[in-house]
Parts: sequence; structure tokens; C-alpha cells
Amino acid sequence: MTKRTTKSLTLVCVLLAAVGVSGQNQPQNSGKSSAVFKQLTSLVGEWEAIQEGVPVKETYTLTANGSVVMSETKPADSQPMITMFTVDGEHLIATHYCVAGNQPQMVTGAPGDLNKGLTFSLERVTGMKTPDDWPNTGVTLTLDDKDHMTQRWTHLYKGKTGTTIFHYTRKK
Repeated sequence: MTKRTTKSLTLVCVLLAAVGVSGQNQPQNSGKSSAVFKQLTSLVGEWEAIQEGVPVKETYTLTANGSVVMSETKPADSQPMITMFTVDGEHLIATHYCVAGNQPQMVTGAPGDLNKGLTFSLERVTGMKTPDDWPNTGVTLTLDDKDHMTQRWTHLYKGKTGTTIFHYTRKK
């Protein structure tokens, strides 16, 4: 072999090894979690609800090159909140950026079906300033039909659990 051929073969081997190693470090999305994430993308658009007499606008946007569904919730009497949904291997993650200043991160078990109810449970909370802060501890999203959605949020406040249910209608 010539020097040039040896250098070319060495370069090819190094590149193949680099590609193989880089592929090992990439988390693989499961087919099920990716399929459920695709269901979440069907929420993109504007939704409306009335909660305890207060109008609530919810806007879903697909962002980050299609890898994140962002929900912006705007109650008429409060500042907006953001929840980001994404795939992490065999699970989906929802991180809620609350007006209370904390950020509960919730995950699915084995992802279910948005039409039957997709449940996220609390994994951890960042941004808690005192033990009495009010974190959300979970959310279940159910697409009742293409124009109606129910959200069931659970929370903890001063050691007591509670639930808030929103019934949204897609804005036409």
C-alpha cells in the first residue's frame, strides 16, 4: 500500500468510529412516546375556557424545529404561564413555568393516548422559595374531540392537595 492509501484508510476508520460513538450518545425516542407527542401537536392553535368566571386563553405552538409543543396560558386576571412538552426517550416531559415563580417538571409513565388522557406526574420542582409555595404536582390532558379538551391540574398548597379542571374549546 502507498502512503496515500494508508492515510485515506486511516481517515475513513477514524470517521466511522466517530460516527459510531456519536450515535451511542444520542437518546433514542421510542415509537410510542413519539406517536403521543405527534398527538400533542394536534393541539396547535388557540383554545378558550372560563374558569371560576375568568376567561382563559390557551395557545399551543410547535417550536424548536418541531421538538417542543409550547402552551401559553393567559388568564384574564393574571400573568401568562408557559408549559413546554417534549419527548425524552420512553417518556414525555412537561415543564410548567408558573406565575408563582416555580417550575414543576412532570413526566409520563408509559405514554398513553391523548384521546383517553395523557397524565404527567411530578418528578421535581425548581424555583421553590418556601415550603408553602404552591407547586403544580401533575396534569392530565384529554382531547375529548378535535374541538374540546379537558385539563386536570393537581397542586399542593400549604400541605393540602387540590385539583383544578379546565374545559377548553378550540377557537374557530
